[in-house]
Amino acid sequence: MTDSLLDSPPYPSLLDPTVEPVSPRFEGPRERLVRGGAQHLEDDELLAVLLGTGCADEPVSRLASRLLREHEGLAGLAQQGAPSLARVRGIGESKAARIAAAIELGRRASRVSPPPTALRSADDVDLLLRPRLAHLEVEHFLALAIDSRHRVVRELWISKGTMTSCVVSVADVYRQLLREAAPAVIFAHNHPSGEAEPSVDDLELTRRLVAAADLLGVSVVDHVIVAREGYRSLRESGLMPRSTRAVSSTVRT
Repeated sequence: MTDSLLDSPPYPSLLDPTVEPVSPRFEGPRERLVRGGAQHLEDDELLAVLLGTGCADEPVSRLASRLLREHEGLAGLAQQGAPSLARVRGIGESKAARIAAAIELGRRASRVSPPPTALRSADDVDLLLRPRLAHLEVEHFLALAIDSRHRVVRELWISKGTMTSCVVSVADVYRQLLREAAPAVIFAHNHPSGEAEPSVDDLELTRRLVAAADLLGVSVVDHVIVAREGYRSLRESGLMPRSTRAVSSTVRT
């Protein structure tokens, strides 16, 4: 060891009052969102950012986790309105309004997402409609008017019902559909129960829709039921009624 090293000043003591300790930089969910993007945060962290603050006996991170746990995740939380959320301990009207507004903004943003260029299968129909249908609390019935290449010409929201049923007028369906001059249609509706299995009424309605389509010169490609637990295609399940018209489920190239 050389004299020069022995003469070097020692490292400063961490206990030396003249040395200011360096505190590690704290990064909460908000800081990490700004630095790296929202996609890297977990559900409870995103909710904590939205809530902003906790309550007297519960920090915001625990409040967010409890809120998701009590509602069985985001899907359950998305079904709650502001009045219901406001009654949750630690939430109140202000936080409830923020949550309800964020959920509705997410739903609206999904509506302007570019749809598939063509509906080649029931998977594409589910991809297009799931963000708007799967978690609705009442049934909605839609008709997707499509061209000869299965591209969506118009999305027609035909009817809105209750938690267990939706009254659909066949005449009203084709009155709206024929205005679009589309050669084919895909029908779709949601099941608020969460299960996508078709009911007897679903099958009977599809039979009447196909029969009317035959008379009007329209091809019914499919009827897809969308629910929280998945979807069911009547065509893929072999449950579509037989048509007197030649109906192709493939895309023309």
